[in-house]
Amino acid sequence: MRDHKDEHGAGGHAGHSHGVSADADRRWLGIALALLATFMAAEVVVGIMAQSLALISDAAHMLTDAASIVLALIAMRLAARPARGGFTYGLKRAEILSAQANGLTLLLLGAWLAYEAVRRLIDPPDVEGGLMLVTALAGIVVNVAAAWCISRANRSSLNVEGAYQHILNDLFAFIGTAVAALVVVLTGYSRADAIATLVVVALMVKAGYGLIRESGRILLEAAPADVDPDSLGDKLVAQPSVVEVHDLHIWQITSGQAALSAHVLVEPGGDCHAVRRDLEELLRHDYGITHTTVQVDHLAEKVLQVARHGEAADGSSHCQEPHGPVHREEPHEH
Repeated sequence: MRDHKDEHGAGGHAGHSHGVSADADRRWLGIALALLATFMAAEVVVGIMAQSLALISDAAHMLTDAASIVLALIAMRLAARPARGGFTYGLKRAEILSAQANGLTLLLLGAWLAYEAVRRLIDPPDVEGGLMLVTALAGIVVNVAAAWCISRANRSSLNVEGAYQHILNDLFAFIGTAVAALVVVLTGYSRADAIATLVVVALMVKAGYGLIRESGRILLEAAPADVDPDSLGDKLVAQPSVVEVHDLHIWQITSGQAALSAHVLVEPGGDCHAVRRDLEELLRHDYGITHTTVQVDHLAEKVLQVARHGEAADGSSHCQEPHGPVHREEPHEH
């Protein structure tokens, strides 16, 4: 007897509502984009006039902020398209590609700014501290407003989180620039401009690495960071009537949407339908996983006896080459 159920469709849809609609996300991101683009144009002009690398670096960072939001908006529209043709999950991972692009731009921009900052530490130019301070304070206000807008969107999406990290790092950059400008105004120490830039670079590298790491896990179909596959497999095989669990795969379709597939063997005479329902409820309740494909089969009586005597059960009649570890019921003592 075999029962096979696939819940990748409507069955798991309700479990992924985050309380923020896609239209609301796009609206908040659009407002943040308008704020950043307007201020960025003005900052480039002021940065050149003041000969401030910190201001120019902030403007460059704001350009990547704007690009990250544009990428996020495009990825949202792609992800919202229904699954069709060869894209059986739709284009949901466009959001993950966007997040990875955001992380990569943070790292590349950080490398360039680090080089420029070191060069200016060695040979510092004259910096207009007053102009730099006024612009930095205005930048703080703009970035606080932009960060607030994006915080209203669904940050459980790695795509939106990528854009948010860009804005947050830009806010820190402006704070550092304002402090450096104040030092220049009060002491005339122009190297403070380059030092502030290096502090911002460290923050950019941290945020960029985090985005690339998390998006890379999803693209490589690793299990969610908060789920231990071995522990989960042991929990499944400990359920009544379950003798063995193999071909257990856990991955993420996109951020916040985990999926699972497994082949489960139950003892002869066990109720496959009841076992499958119990396992799906356990996965939903304990792990929040609602996209499941659980194949349930009866284990042959002879194989069951071998397994319960502590010997290796031969599941080759079901799967000739099981992928990953095989989880089995603890053998009974006699």
